[in-house]
Amino acid sequence: MAKAIKPKKKAAAPKKAAAPKVVKAAPAKAPSQKEVLMEKYVADLKEKVGEARPDMALLEGAVKACGPSIYKSDSATVAASQKDELERIKKTFIAKKLGVADEAKADAAIAEAIEKYGRSVRAKHRPVVYYLIAKSLRKGAALK
Repeated sequence: MAKAIKPKKKAAAPKKAAAPKVVKAAPAKAPSQKEVLMEKYVADLKEKVGEARPDMALLEGAVKACGPSIYKSDSATVAASQKDELERIKKTFIAKKLGVADEAKADAAIAEAIEKYGRSVRAKHRPVVYYLIAKSLRKGAALK
């Protein structure tokens, strides 16, 4: 009887490396209007006020305290030369939001904030002024 000859098995071909999967990056999301404004406020705090590392939680609280007024061109800035504007800040922000009833302290905080920002700066952003007032009065916890 003759033995059946088994054909030799071919060596398996090396497997090809799988092509890397191409992951499409999500399209870059445009920053919201609030994020753009926050960048402006941080830039003002660094350049005009001189704060190297602003307290972002306090700034966020100041922006929140301003509400939708930051999106309107007229109410987004503080007119430091108008007495009624400063009285409004004293009544609505300092007295109501921060809970400071002492008018002398409130006047001193407003004056200090305006001096730090710079009297020559015409467009004083409202959240930055609120930030400086809250920091001056040490009432940052009321905004956070």
